[in-house]
Amino acid sequence: MNGRKIHNLSAGISDNLAAVLEDEIVTLGLAPRARLTEEDIAEKYGVSRSPVRDALRTLEREGLVIRQARKGIWVAPMSLRDFDEVYTCRIALEALASEAAARSDNPKLKDELGEALEDMRRAHIAGDAHSFFTADVRGSELIYELADNQTLRRLLEGLEKQALRYRFFLYKVAPDLVRLSFDESAEIIAAIREARPNDAKVQSSALIEKLWKAARDIVEKEFGADNA
Repeated sequence: MNGRKIHNLSAGISDNLAAVLEDEIVTLGLAPRARLTEEDIAEKYGVSRSPVRDALRTLEREGLVIRQARKGIWVAPMSLRDFDEVYTCRIALEALASEAAARSDNPKLKDELGEALEDMRRAHIAGDAHSFFTADVRGSELIYELADNQTLRRLLEGLEKQALRYRFFLYKVAPDLVRLSFDESAEIIAAIREARPNDAKVQSSALIEKLWKAARDIVEKEFGADNA
């Protein structure tokens, strides 16, 4: 019994640590290509190295850190090539999610989606890019939940971890992209709440493509063209 308690506690520490490190990576507190060591992380957060190892494995599976034998662990790089790969995939997948969400008959989740849009509106008016990002991500999560397609959600979540860093960075440095995201998200959310699946699909695809094309030069200037 005591061993099981310790194991469960260790798993909880690992999950919490992974979430904290993920937030630091997404918000660029841990910069792309930053070197990570188990010793430094354990000392910083006051934990043993075992949950640190588990947390780093989780982040590696999510594509947020890279491990090389005998060389160590780094925060995954960001680059134009990576951005292009992530966003060209998101165009189709986000469109499918929005279409499926519009077909949902879950009024509670649709109301929550409307509340997320209001949070985006308030953050946009206040010029608070971090709060806008948080509300925008919440809106995406609600759309995935409304879509109720586990395979699609796994595919999107695999991309989303990598995409979040670009979304956060771009909202911080490019107010025009915040405005574009809000204006078109409002149309997508209206289409979802009003059960207009084709409109939701077309508008979602168009938004991701516009954001991708508008941001390419910014991403290349900041992070370079390739991961090399």
